[in-house]
Amino acid sequence: MTLLAEDLLLLLLYDTSGKPVVDGTRMPRVLAGAVLLELALGDVVTPAEPGEDVKKGRLVARDGARPQDPLLARAVDLIGTSKPMKPEAAIEKLAKNLRDELAKRIVGTGWVREEKGKVLGIFPTTRWPEVDGSHERALRSELSAALLDGVTPTPRTAALVSLLSAVDAAPKLFPDADRRAVKKRAKEIAEGDWAGKAVRTSVEAVNAAIVVAATVPAIVAGSG
Repeated sequence: MTLLAEDLLLLLLYDTSGKPVVDGTRMPRVLAGAVLLELALGDVVTPAEPGEDVKKGRLVARDGARPQDPLLARAVDLIGTSKPMKPEAAIEKLAKNLRDELAKRIVGTGWVREEKGKVLGIFPTTRWPEVDGSHERALRSELSAALLDGVTPTPRTAALVSLLSAVDAAPKLFPDADRRAVKKRAKEIAEGDWAGKAVRTSVEAVNAAIVVAATVPAIVAGSG
């Protein structure tokens, strides 16, 4: 199974141009949020609860099976070997080089290709136009059912919606639909009761952290 962060990156790239749908401040941070949410869904890393030795809301690496995916395993190591971090601080650390690493992975699957160029002949740019749209079409079909048709999403699809909602990207995936209605539905799903308490807490923490991190990255970087 692909990572949430891989699926999210694929959705956040325009198919034809290969350019990102969201800006360079929010993109790496929402991808990092996807990594945290993946770990929360697996009960691998979740915010501390009242009564634990760790301050409430700080991230805790739980005892259990180590993720097999090397990217997730590195994230667990980062969180588990540091002093307990706030989600926004973890996002800042996880975001470093994450987009490029995930891009290599989706290039490797054959879903997109990498195109390098320069703006004004000086500034380097990278784009990832679509090559094989089958996986993204499947993702969009699930998202469409949830956002446009009112179908109750699976926890994984709901997690994707919550991340898209955090960067206000859901309406951009369905430009022919009512933007306000899509945005409202995405928010409803993001705030809905589709996951257990630990994941629910993680969704709220991750979404808030993405907003904070994208707004004041310099301040957040030192808030761990």
